[in-house]
Amino acid sequence: QVQLMESGGGLVQPGGSLRLSCAASGKFRSIGGMAWYRQAPGNQRTFVASIASSGATNSADAIKGRFTIDRDYGKNIIYLQMNNLNPDDTGDYYCYADAQERVGRPYLGYWGQGTQVTVSS
Repeated sequence: QVQLMESGGGLVQPGGSLRLSCAASGKFRSIGGMAWYRQAPGNQRTFVASIASSGATNSADAIKGRFTIDRDYGKNIIYLQMNNLNPDDTGDYYCYADAQERVGRPYLGYWGQGTQVTVSS
C-alpha cells in the first residue's frame, strides 16, 4: 500500500504564496508520475500539474507562470509552489501518484486526503 500525505495548505491573501508538499510512504517498489489536482467547492476535481519520473512536467493553463511543481526523488516528495494566488485558486488540493508495489505488478493510482487552500482578503 502507498500513502500520500499532503501539507502546506492554509489561508492566504490574494497575491500571496503557499508551498504544498506531498510525501509518499508505505511499501512500494517504485513511484512513477506524481501530480496535483484541485477541487473547488461545488466543482469537479481538475488537473493542476504533474511531474513524471523523467522529470518532465505538465501544467494546466490556469496556473502557468504562477505555480511550479518539483520533486525530491530520493524522498518521494513533490512540491507545488504557488505564487500570485487569487480567489479562483481556492479549493482542496490533492496529491496523486502512480506506484508499483512489487516487481511485475502494474502501476496503480493513489490519492492523498487533500489539503485546503483558501485565498481571501
